[in-house]
Formats: sequence, structure tokens, C-alpha cells
Amino acid sequence: MTMGRERVSLRVIAREWGRIGCIGFGGPPTHIALLRRLCVTDRGWLSASDFEDGIAATNLLPGPASTQLSIFCAWRLRGAIGGLVGGLCFIVPGLVLILALSALFLAGHPPRAVEGAAAGAGAAVAAVAVNAALGLMPASWGRAGSRRAQRGRWALYALCGAAAAATVGPFLVLVLLAAGLAEVAARGSWPRPAPVLHSVAAVPLLAVAAVGGVGGVGALVWESFKVGALSYGGGFVIVPLMQQDVVHVYHWMTGAQFLNAVALGQITPGPVVQTVAVVGYAAAGLGGGLLAAVIAFAPSFAFVLLGGRHFDRVRTSPAVQAFLTGAGPAAIGAIAGSAIPLGLELSQLWQVGVLAAALVWMLALRRNVVVGLIAAALIGVAASLVGVPVGG
Repeated sequence: MTMGRERVSLRVIAREWGRIGCIGFGGPPTHIALLRRLCVTDRGWLSASDFEDGIAATNLLPGPASTQLSIFCAWRLRGAIGGLVGGLCFIVPGLVLILALSALFLAGHPPRAVEGAAAGAGAAVAAVAVNAALGLMPASWGRAGSRRAQRGRWALYALCGAAAAATVGPFLVLVLLAAGLAEVAARGSWPRPAPVLHSVAAVPLLAVAAVGGVGGVGALVWESFKVGALSYGGGFVIVPLMQQDVVHVYHWMTGAQFLNAVALGQITPGPVVQTVAVVGYAAAGLGGGLLAAVIAFAPSFAFVLLGGRHFDRVRTSPAVQAFLTGAGPAAIGAIAGSAIPLGLELSQLWQVGVLAAALVWMLALRRNVVVGLIAAALIGVAASLVGVPVGG
């Protein structure tokens, strides 16, 4: 991949990437569309093929793909400094907003209307998880291959991911890693020598080896690192990675508050991974929120700025392709499976009704997720105003 054909000023990168960070509601599809319009259609900074190559390369990496794509596009235009400026300007607007909302929703005694909004939006989160998994399935199923054995393995990986998310969420990393390596073995794609595969698998192996020793601030660092460096298969896979630890092990949040955190990550602009900032805020205030965000996003900058020039080789590696072919369906299963513990966190009967309505809105009618979450929040506000219980 060659660098961008036109030298773009850092001021322009800061302005345009910051604008996308402010208006990028709707998750990765929206971010990709806005970046394509800016870099390819309107400005012609990148060719259509270069941009599609960037999408393909960043989708091979763990962590938030649309964030990595924003860093990649800016890196192509102005090198490492451009990638830093573009990535930060893409991330910061949503991060500021989500931290401000965290202070409101996690206050010791928030207004009753705020509690209702949180309970309503949180009730719809399980539907968002199912919708996210279904959206990822077609591409992953097609990637698996047409043979019966290949599709059988795809189904097995997905079932293992779903079971892990529903039962042993904190150890989901091991399941994702095992599924990826199992597919590499099944396809006989072990590289000789093996540095390309190690670039995908070594970080999870080292991190899993270290997990037993964390505690206190180390626990927050570990949770954030899992989100940023080990979340194969899309931003929503962070939910099963974090829920058990955040709610039941470290008790940073109640189950209802965790639902609120996921909802906030969906309705604010920018990457869904910013949910981790809400967790950090609950664990250690504003400093914890900022620390969690830095740890979660640092791997994305490292992957692109240090490895961008190797993306062509990584994309053509059979080992990397096989690893993602196995880890992908496990992640999709995990996203779908996370709906079970998320649904079990609901404490009021009216919230079950909101969840059912959200499932119809998102799955049957195929309507906008953000609109559905906002509508659920408004239902919660209405419930709070007429005196319906909204707390756990």
C-alpha cells in the first residue's frame, strides 16, 4: 500500500476527522460511509481500491475496526503524526460526551427521569446484541467455505462462543483464541516460519498468561486491554468480555448500570468501544474513565501506526485468514449469547415489554438501532413520571 497521493494538512485532518467523530452515530457502518465519502468521493485523497483494502486490513485486526480505519486513512495521508491526529480527533468528541453522561447516569441520586431513561434504554440492550450478531453472520458464513465440514466447524465455533458468553464471559478470550487456532490447524495453514500468525495470536497468549495476577487498578487495565486488543469480531463482543467481571467480580457497577453503559456506547457518536470509559468511570471516577479509554484505544494506534506497512502481507497470509475464519463465528456466537445474561439483568416487568418491542423494531422491522434505544429511553422516562418502579 502506498501513501496518499495528496499531502493534506494536519489542520484539515483534525477538522474533518473531528467532524466525523461528532456526527458518527450508528456504529461502524456509519463511520465507514462517512470516511469513504470524505476520503474517496468528495476529496479524492484515496482511491476506491485503496480504501477497500484498508477496510479489509483493519477487519483482520482485533479491536474496534472503524477506529482503526479512521487511523489508517489519516496515516495514509500524513504518516504517523497524521494517524495520531486523525484517530484522536475521531475518538475524543464521543469520549467527552460519554464521560459527561456517565457522571449523570452514575450519580449517587440521579433524577427520577434519568433513572427511567436508563432503565428503558438498558432494557433494549439484549435486542441490540442479537441484532449485531445477525448483522455479522452473512459475511462470516460466506467466508467459512461451502464444504459441509467447513460449515460444521463454523456452527461449532459459534455455539462455543455463545455458550462461553452465557456462562464464562471473562474467559471468552480463550474460546476465541482456541477457535482461531483450531481453524488454522484444520486448514493446515501453519506458516513456516510463523511470525505472521504470531502477530495475531501472541498478544492474546501473553495477556491470558498474565490475567491471574491483576487486581485493583490492574484489574481495570486488564479489562480495558481485553476490549482494545482481544475483541475479535466487532465492537459488541466487548459485552461478554466485561460483564461478569465488572458486575459480579469487581462490583464496579450493578447489572442495571452495566446495561446503561452498553446503551450509552450505542447512542453516542464514535466507536462502541467507548463503553469501556463508562466502566472506568464507575470503577475510579473521571481518572478511571480516561485510563480505561487510553488502554482500550492504544492497541489500535499501535496496530496501524507500527504495522500498517505490513498490511498487504498480513491480508494474504493463509494463517491469518484461517485464524479469523475460526475466531469470527466464535465472536458472533458470543455476541448473540451475551443477550442471555443481559436479559437476566432486567428487574421490572415493563422492561420485558420494552425488550420485546425492541426485538420487533430491530429484528422484524429492521429499523435503526439508535432510534430504538432512544425510544426505549423515552418509554422509561414516561414510566418514571407515572410512578412505575424503575430501579432494581
